[in-house]
Amino acid sequence: MKRQRLNWQEKVRKNMRKIMDFEHVKAVFEEYLNGYDRENDKVKLKIVHTYGVIRCSEEIGRRMGLQAEDMELAKLIALLHDIGRIEQLKRFNSFEADTMDHATYGVQVLFEEGMIRQFIEEDTWDDVIRTAIAKHSDYELTGITDERTLLHARLIRDADKLDNCRVKLVASIEAMLGVSEETAGEGLISPAVWESCLRRESVLSADRQVPVDYWVSYLAQYYDINFPETCEIIEEEDYITRIASRLTYKEQDARDKIRILTEDLNRYLEMPAVSVKE
Repeated sequence: MKRQRLNWQEKVRKNMRKIMDFEHVKAVFEEYLNGYDRENDKVKLKIVHTYGVIRCSEEIGRRMGLQAEDMELAKLIALLHDIGRIEQLKRFNSFEADTMDHATYGVQVLFEEGMIRQFIEEDTWDDVIRTAIAKHSDYELTGITDERTLLHARLIRDADKLDNCRVKLVASIEAMLGVSEETAGEGLISPAVWESCLRRESVLSADRQVPVDYWVSYLAQYYDINFPETCEIIEEEDYITRIASRLTYKEQDARDKIRILTEDLNRYLEMPAVSVKE
């Protein structure tokens, strides 16, 4: 029995070494990026975002008290979650969902084409990694029954949204929306977009008609947060108010609705954990 226990512990340590060689993982990722135009503003945006999501995963995980193995697994998923985005930009110079499902393409590159083995030899976590990446940008997270897989699917979605708070404050409006900062605040919020906000739901991509709709959707996504720890960070940084305030809204109706949305989101994120999705 003692020998069996030692063998099991040795296997865990061996597996941990394979997933914890994060410098190797980053080196492989950087080599992959060399095949793309790093000077493209949108590519730069996604590279910086990727490393930002890693930091956010670590901070959320630290506050949650995650074990070392899950922390390292979360970092790996964070590094790889947007690997399909770079190809989307190369092909279409766009982040729009109707050009490519970047999550599906990322899974294809990693698992169907076998690139995942360049990052990590061990296949123990393949199902967790595959599912977390495949579902990280879904409108709604459904269909996961395995507890550990669900943990990491929720964590990457929260970390992705958390770093997107930073992105929305520092990236150029033109890189994000394809229009000038002045133009981005023009127009009225589309009815379908506002209805989603009133239901405290994320906005469907197809409902966004004008640039201001996109900005509202960036705010409404924070109704879909999974962990109280993520809510705490968003509150501490006052991200909702800061993001909402970045644009100058030309129409009074839009200004009024942004104020209502900002106030409601801040109330929502301040609620106890019961308000966060189970």
